[in-house]
Amino acid sequence: MTSIRQMILWLTATRLRLMLLAAAGSAGLLVAVQVFQALGIEPCKLCWWQRYPHYTAVGVGVLALIIGPRLPLALLGALAVLASALIGVYHTGVERHWWAGPDTCTSGAIGGQSAQDLLSQIMTAPLVRCDEVLFSFLGLSLASWNVVFALALFAIWVAAARRA
Repeated sequence: MTSIRQMILWLTATRLRLMLLAAAGSAGLLVAVQVFQALGIEPCKLCWWQRYPHYTAVGVGVLALIIGPRLPLALLGALAVLASALIGVYHTGVERHWWAGPDTCTSGAIGGQSAQDLLSQIMTAPLVRCDEVLFSFLGLSLASWNVVFALALFAIWVAAARRA
């Protein structure tokens, strides 16, 4: 128990350590989604959108190692994971049919189109729909879990920004 407490104190002691912890959290999420993908859970368009801000957060962490833990970098990391959380909220709403998602990854009306137009649309349609939950754990989809983790990482980035 003492070693866990010491590790937590060490990680939270400086801005750089907090930034590295948050960046490592984003990297861990990116690794986790690759594992899910390897297990056959393919990402939809909105899943990809949620990943891009985490790549940014990892890059910010690397940049902090190179040039130092500057306040603007901590704020950029916070904004990046907040963006991922907001996309995750949008994606969760699409999955739960609270609102419509992008036309390119959800079903929509097909009236007024020729057979050739419909065939063309079918042939170019994505394989994974954004409005279907392919995996859930404890009642939350992967998009919803991204919101939870991204908000936790946001809190760490903000804590880093507040450190001198």
